[in-house]
Amino acid sequence: MGEAKGGRSAQLKHTGLRHGWTTGACATAATTAAYTALLTGDFPDPVTITLPKGQTPSFALAAESLADGRAMAGIVKDAGDDPDVTHGALIRATVRVLPRGSGVVFAAGPGVGTITRPGLPLDVGEPAINPVPRQMMREHVALVAGRYGGTGDVEITVSVDHGEEIARSTWNPRLGILGGLSILGTTGIVVPYSCSAWIDSIRRGVDVARAAGRTHVAGCTGSTSEKTVVAEYGLPEDALLDMGDFAGAVLKYVRRHPVDRLTICGGFAKLSKLAAGHLDLHSARSQVDKGFLAELARAGGADESLAAAVSSANTGLAALQLCTASGVPLGDLVAVAARDEAWGVLRGAPVVVDVICVDRAGVVVGRSGPR
Repeated sequence: MGEAKGGRSAQLKHTGLRHGWTTGACATAATTAAYTALLTGDFPDPVTITLPKGQTPSFALAAESLADGRAMAGIVKDAGDDPDVTHGALIRATVRVLPRGSGVVFAAGPGVGTITRPGLPLDVGEPAINPVPRQMMREHVALVAGRYGGTGDVEITVSVDHGEEIARSTWNPRLGILGGLSILGTTGIVVPYSCSAWIDSIRRGVDVARAAGRTHVAGCTGSTSEKTVVAEYGLPEDALLDMGDFAGAVLKYVRRHPVDRLTICGGFAKLSKLAAGHLDLHSARSQVDKGFLAELARAGGADESLAAAVSSANTGLAALQLCTASGVPLGDLVAVAARDEAWGVLRGAPVVVDVICVDRAGVVVGRSGPR
């Protein structure tokens, strides 16, 4: 990947983890091989493509067929050391020639989704093949056409074996991308353990909600908290943001793309981290500060004995239970502190924010008023 002094490439080099290739890169390689075979009768194997930043990876073909004016090539996605749900998926591209002047037309084959809601980079009804992969495929079709005498007027049908099943583990159904996966990637390279894909999906979720006219959205840490906000506010599915641990990503994007109201709902322990000023709630990057909880408990009327017990509690929920038993509203105190931290990140954006804390069973154990 070349020398790098900083940024994501430097991080990857430092960790020693192996990078991988996006579905967009795999689809581009499959398209290149299929169109070459359509014009020459032979599939290049391996097939080499050029990525947006100039890298030239080669891909082995896992499947190929040539008959009836169509060529299909398939490539198994290698996500490197990233825990990507599409790792090992077979990405296929089927190419057929169209009449001169038709340009490049994209179609969704089995396992590739279709856009059904506005707010995404593609129009409703389009196959879920994102703009950068489309551009990569167009450029490689033009290169192959120039090399072997084609017109470059083709239909490209991208499919993913078992893609509809895999897509159930992604954001696609929530975003209104139905029938399978999206063909993604802006650089063609998957950086292991990158947060960018999840954060990007949060941004797209806000876009979809705004495009649908939603004025109240909720950032939730998981399915339990989603059920809670649906019960509390009756929010539709496209108003729910699966923020996971990325509270900061939700707040910063909503700051730039406001909605009237934002509810943050999550487990008490996670939201106690937000209350303490952490915007990344992952256990590897922030911890529950029981000393901070003890200070909140004191502010809520706890005596020194209870504050000491909170400070030495085994978990955040244990601290909450101690306070609940003594009549100290630690859950509400955490919710208010988390709301105030969120409000600070919003920096005066025209967004009203409130916070709901739940336990593992989904019972509300703390809430703030709106601010």
